[in-house]
Amino acid sequence: MNSAPEASDSDLSGKLAVVTGAGSGIGRACARRLARAGARVRVVDIDKDAAEAVAGEVGGEARAVDLTDLELAESLGADADVVVNNAGVQTVSPIEEFPPEKFSMMLRLMVEAPFRLVRAALPHMYANGWGRVVNISSVHGLRASAYKSAYVTAKHALEGFSKVTAVEGGPRGVTSNCVNPGYVRTPLVENQIAAQAENHGISADEVIKHVLLARSPIKRLIEPEEVAAAVTYLCGPEATFINGSSLTIDGAWTAS
Repeated sequence: MNSAPEASDSDLSGKLAVVTGAGSGIGRACARRLARAGARVRVVDIDKDAAEAVAGEVGGEARAVDLTDLELAESLGADADVVVNNAGVQTVSPIEEFPPEKFSMMLRLMVEAPFRLVRAALPHMYANGWGRVVNISSVHGLRASAYKSAYVTAKHALEGFSKVTAVEGGPRGVTSNCVNPGYVRTPLVENQIAAQAENHGISADEVIKHVLLARSPIKRLIEPEEVAAAVTYLCGPEATFINGSSLTIDGAWTAS
């Protein structure tokens, strides 16, 4: 008997999706796409105005939360059917100059907060026999770049956590995957481009082509909507056997 699902589109009607860092960039695109698929979206962002704007747009619920407060982070997940761990920050510095407190903060935000959210959500998901965890990792979850020690460490840790979640959750109807984009057109990346342009005395376009995307055969930034489409697919009926995977969206950056 063929047990593969027949539906071709994600239908998340009746599901609650918690999306972190959803006030802008990838998180906002995910909130929009998941809402279009029928999910009720809990829009989580440290920026209250941004969270409320996105929640108003998608008919969701805004939560202004600093996810480095781990107790608050955990409180967001207890009723979640879908968890999209997206919130993140970047600091570029040589290891010997990297502020230890910034390193610790980035691991709290990008590793411990996702752990707390998923930890809170799993009992609900297990009780329903269905759940989706999608972790927005990065090509830096698979490869290293100089001067990004905390970010690379956090994303590698998130990859490991995602795989353990997949192994534990798979038999109980819960899948867990990473999405690994290259450089996405987000405020975080645009700030990096501006800083690099100033440092090197070149244009923003030259930074994109010759600095950020020097290794990439495709010389353009990824749009947030492209990442959101992958996230929504992983929540849908045709992705039920995709579990413990890392889906690269990088224009062959990691292949070159």
